[in-house]
Amino acid sequence: HLSTVLCHWTALLAVAHLTYLLVGAIIFQILEREAESNNRNHFQLEKLHFLTNYTCLDGEALEQFVQVILDAWEKGVNPSGNSTNPSNWDFSSSFFFAGTVVTTIGYGNLSPSTVSGQVFCVFYALCGIPLNLAFLKQLGKCLTVHLGRLERGMVSVVPHKVLTLGLFFITGSLLFLVIPPLLFSYVEGWTFGEGFYFAFITLSTIGFGDYVVGTDPGKEYISLYRSLAGIWIIFALAWLALILNMGFERQLHHGWLLEIHQLGCVCCNCGHNYRLDIWELNTRHF
Repeated sequence: HLSTVLCHWTALLAVAHLTYLLVGAIIFQILEREAESNNRNHFQLEKLHFLTNYTCLDGEALEQFVQVILDAWEKGVNPSGNSTNPSNWDFSSSFFFAGTVVTTIGYGNLSPSTVSGQVFCVFYALCGIPLNLAFLKQLGKCLTVHLGRLERGMVSVVPHKVLTLGLFFITGSLLFLVIPPLLFSYVEGWTFGEGFYFAFITLSTIGFGDYVVGTDPGKEYISLYRSLAGIWIIFALAWLALILNMGFERQLHHGWLLEIHQLGCVCCNCGHNYRLDIWELNTRHF
C-alpha cells in the first residue's frame, strides 16, 4: 500500500512539474519574444545606419568586426573602453569567481579560457561543491543553536515562539535581501528592482549573468567590493538553508502530530495507551 501511494505521488509530482514548466515556457514566450524581435530589428537598423555613414566599410567587414566583439565578450573581455579597463582576474574578481563556482551559481559572464584553467576549474568544483555544502550545513547548525538561545532569551520579551521566528526571518530578510540590493543599486547605478532581481537570481543559484556586480568599466570599485559580495552570497545561502530547514522540521513535526492523532490505539492485551508514550517521545525529540 505504501509503495502504491509513493508511486501515485511520484506520478502526480511529475505531471505537476511538467505542467509548471509548460506554463512557464508559454508565459516567458509571451513576455519576451516581442521584445527580442524589437531589439533584433533595432540592432539591424543600427548596422545599416553605420554602413550608410561609413561607406568605406562593407557588410562583410562589419560582420567580421561584430564577430570579434562577440568573441571578446565570450572570453570575458568587455569590448567597450580600452585596454586600461580593470582586469577580470585580479584577486577580488578571482575570489568572486571561485565563490560562484563552489555555490554553483555560474553567472556565465566569465569563465576560464585556457586549457589549464578549465582543467583546474573541473577539479576545483568537484572538491569545492561538497565542501561548500558541508560548510553551509555546519553553519546552519551553528545558527540553529544561536537561534535556540535567542528564543530562550526572548521568552520574557516575546512570549510566543512564532513571533520570535518571525523576528528572525524579518531581520535576516533585511540583512540579506533588502539592504544588499540597496547598496548594489547605489554602487552599480541600478534601480532597487534590478538590485533585488540580482540578489534573488544569485541566492537562488540561477545566475543568469545579465546583472553582475563589479563589471562596469566606467566605474571605479573598491578593491574588496566583489570579495565582500562573495562573502554576502555564502552567508545569505546559509541563512536561506536555515529557513528552509526550519520549515521542513515544522512540517515534519506537524506530520508526527497528525500521525499520533490518527493512531491513538490501545493495546488489546494489556490495555496500555501507547498514544501517550509516542506523544512524550515526540515532544522530547522536537
